[in-house]
Amino acid sequence: MNENQGKQGDLVETTDCLEAIGVLRGWKNFLFVVALCCLLLLQGSFWLVKAKYVKGSDETPAVPAKNAGQMGPAAEQASAGPNQPAVEPNQPAAEPNQPAEAAAKTASDKAKPHVRFGVTTEHLTWLIRFTNFVLILAAILYCLTMLFSLKVSMLGRLGGINHICRAFFLSLAFVVLLFPWQKFFLFPEVVIGAIYTPGELLNSCAVQGRSVFGNILHYLRFTGLWALVVLLLVFSQVRSCHWAKAILRRLEVI
Repeated sequence: MNENQGKQGDLVETTDCLEAIGVLRGWKNFLFVVALCCLLLLQGSFWLVKAKYVKGSDETPAVPAKNAGQMGPAAEQASAGPNQPAVEPNQPAAEPNQPAEAAAKTASDKAKPHVRFGVTTEHLTWLIRFTNFVLILAAILYCLTMLFSLKVSMLGRLGGINHICRAFFLSLAFVVLLFPWQKFFLFPEVVIGAIYTPGELLNSCAVQGRSVFGNILHYLRFTGLWALVVLLLVFSQVRSCHWAKAILRRLEVI
């Protein structure tokens, strides 16, 4: 009688643990997708700035040609210097130095951002701040979900402890490398995280004339660290999937 009651109690506990595992798996997969999408948005923001597709809000539009043509001869003569002769209306203007003008125009075109997508710094700032908030929240909840899965698996003796332990520590490393530690320490160049603010991105991409070592550090900061964080997140998700399959095999569900 006692043995039957003990077996029924173990079966009830195992069933409850399996129901909890089902809930945790659903949240784990959802948070993984959210965190991965946020990371892709951050990397896309970086390449938008590097490709000069972000237009600054402080840029003033050029004077239209029709307004320039409304200037009279007196204004044109006033704009000319005291030592420069005024240009007669019927006298053709002198030909400028075409190669120098073409080179200057090419340099100015390269410096100007491409406004093909209509992205401004305000849009980029809003996107990065919102993405950072969602990403930090999803990463912390993802790590806590792995911790709860580990506890439920150990409490119910469901198996797969090796996989879920690795998944939890990978998710913990993911959160540690993701968090913006440069905002909490006096030396931001020493301790940094994969998350960056809009000001950090714009100021770093605006620097011209870096050395080869400086360019390597620049891309490691905004691309290499990002790739490492993505790999940690993916490996943690893969390990958690192996853990779920190990539980199902042990319980002979599949």
